[in-house]
Amino acid sequence: MLSLLLAGVVGAPPARPAAAWARVAEGVEYRWLDLASPRGTARAHLLSVELDRAGVSLGLLYPGKVAARSALSSLADGAAAVGGVNGDFFHLTESQHPGVPATGAPVGPAVAEGRALKAAVPTAQRYGPALPRGADARQVWGVGADGTARLGELVLDGAVSSAAGEWPLGGLNQYALPQGSVGLFTADWGAASRARAVCGSDTRRDAPCVEEAYEVTVRAGRVVSVAGAPGSGPIADGTSVLVGREAGAARLRRLAVGDRVRLRYGLVAADGGAPFRFAVGGFPVLRGGVPVAGLDGAVAAVRTAAGIGESGRRVWLLALDGSPEFRQGLTLAELARVTAELGAGEAVNLDGGGSSTLVARQSGAAGVRVLNHPSGGTQRPVPNGVGVFAAE
Repeated sequence: MLSLLLAGVVGAPPARPAAAWARVAEGVEYRWLDLASPRGTARAHLLSVELDRAGVSLGLLYPGKVAARSALSSLADGAAAVGGVNGDFFHLTESQHPGVPATGAPVGPAVAEGRALKAAVPTAQRYGPALPRGADARQVWGVGADGTARLGELVLDGAVSSAAGEWPLGGLNQYALPQGSVGLFTADWGAASRARAVCGSDTRRDAPCVEEAYEVTVRAGRVVSVAGAPGSGPIADGTSVLVGREAGAARLRRLAVGDRVRLRYGLVAADGGAPFRFAVGGFPVLRGGVPVAGLDGAVAAVRTAAGIGESGRRVWLLALDGSPEFRQGLTLAELARVTAELGAGEAVNLDGGGSSTLVARQSGAAGVRVLNHPSGGTQRPVPNGVGVFAAE
């Protein structure tokens, strides 16, 4: 049984009292609270964000490229955010395919200022804890054009057209492609190698890299070069790189230098809902105020989460403390109950462990400060995060 150690909430006497809410900016407050579990006490650091306040908003923090990483505090300061937490799980290491470098790219879809940055990798190729029943790598949370927060699922809608035919895109700026597909890499990807895109399978992350791969570079609507394997290095603005594996590679081999090619792509909400202005990958742990069925209740860890309440007008950003005193953390089932007790109706689990970081800027300060203790002792560079923006 997990209890919030707060005044007015039934539970064991607190090991330490919870801090009162402290103002970060108009509509944004911070506090910490202690959480009693069978393993001891975990400490949660929280930002409460009122999205219906004038000037208050959330947005994607990222280093300017999908396959790049930076400390959350640097991302927040670079974007002039008053606070934030780390975001999606990502491709941190690559031990299953020797010689293939890790990309640092996130798992799920990402949208920044209404622009699609990337789509989801195949679910079997994701990193992170086991998903609850019915979840997949395409799930996100974010803020729509109406200014309210919500959960969703973003699906890639795109195609490659030429005189050789038309076929759907299977990927956008992602470290792993579905079997038999063609993926698109744009300048948003960055300089990281594209070799990992043709490794693994739709059912096994550790499946071998395929031999049948092909790459086509398109500029100003025409093929400018072809290659027998995925390359690396920056992609210039106005240039696109198509990478195919298996049947997708066979399709790309039908293109020759000089051929005209038309590319179309976007991310659409699977439920037909309004476009997201900002979105980041994360899987649901709470829906309708009730924990999602099948959540793991055995494995505890330092975690990051986002809760949504008041019809999408309020968001709670939560990161657990990773100091030795509190490092026992929470299970996913416990995390869901904590977000529900805060008042959330929906909540998602974000990347945890050494990535869990929460930052905020004190009034008058030049930059944000890390308010939890990352479990690695210092901030882990991350590919993205959630920024809180407000007038101080």
